Amino acid sequence: MTHVILLVEDEVDNITITTKRLERKGFQVHSAQNGREGVDKAIELKPNLILMDIKMPVMGGIEAIQEIKANDAVKSIPIIALTANALDHQRREILDAGADDFHAKPLEFRRLLDQIERLIALA
Repeated sequence: MTHVILLVEDEVDNITITTKRLERKGFQVHSAQNGREGVDKAIELKPNLILMDIKMPVMGGIEAIQEIKANDAVKSIPIIALTANALDHQRREILDAGADDFHAKPLEFRRLLDQIERLIALA
């Protein structure tokens, strides 16, 4: 069974690179370029996991995470927050919003894959 990942990220280069790497590992990847689009696609696609950037236009990642986790249809989907801001208080804010895990940018792909595999197995 192919697992579906929704990548919510506003930087096109990050979308391209991350999508290619995940597809090489056998994942089907869909993307959204802001939090609002991410929430809508999460509801539409019901992916196995969401990778959510935090700083984005239209709707930021924290607000998008809160909206997803408040929706009964998609609240059980694991979310890994992706951000360049890795300070302790920011991490706590992200996890308090409902993210299941946290990954600081730049992405360490092997570590990110481990996080993805662990959360998909738990879901």
